[in-house]
Amino acid sequence: MLLGLFADAHDHLDHIRTAVEVFNAHQCELVIFAGDLVSSFAVPPLRQLNCPILASFGDNEGNKIGVAAGFKILGQIGEPPFGFTTPDGTRIVVTHMLRSLRGAEGEFDVCVFAHTHRAEISQDEHGRMLINPGETSGWSFGKPSVAILETQPLSAQIIRLDEWNREKSGNSGESAVV
Repeated sequence: MLLGLFADAHDHLDHIRTAVEVFNAHQCELVIFAGDLVSSFAVPPLRQLNCPILASFGDNEGNKIGVAAGFKILGQIGEPPFGFTTPDGTRIVVTHMLRSLRGAEGEFDVCVFAHTHRAEISQDEHGRMLINPGETSGWSFGKPSVAILETQPLSAQIIRLDEWNREKSGNSGESAVV
C-alpha cells in the first residue's frame, strides 16, 4: 500500500497544494497527516486529494472545531496517538509528538510523527520504522517536505517540495527525492 505522509503545514496553502500534487502523482491510496494544519482555511486544498486522509491534531491547531468540521468530507481527524492496520497487515501509529509514545508497549511497525519540523526516517531499538515527513510549510527551516511510505516491502522516502516544483518547471538542479 502506498501512503502519503505530511505534517506541520501551518497554513502554508501553496505547499499544501504541492503536497496534494505529489501524493496524487504517486497515486497514494491513503494520506496521513501528523498534525498542525492550524486553521480551517487550510482544509479546502486537501479536497483535491484522490484518496482518503487520516489525520492527527497537533499542538498548534488554532481552530480545532473548524478543522474537524472541514475533515468530515475528507476523511477522519482525531487526537493522537492512534493506530490502525493497513489491508496488507502493516501496523501504523500516528502521533504529533514522538514523546507521547514513551513507554508505549503497543505493537506497531511504523510510527508517523511530527512536531520537530525536521524530516527523518529511522528505526527504533525494536526495529520499528519512525518517519517524520518534516515541515510541509517550510516556515522554520526552509526545507518543505513530505514523505511517501510503501508498506510492502516496507520503505520510505522524503520528497522536498521546493525541488519537486523546480523539476516540474524544468529548472532541475537536483533530484526531488532526498
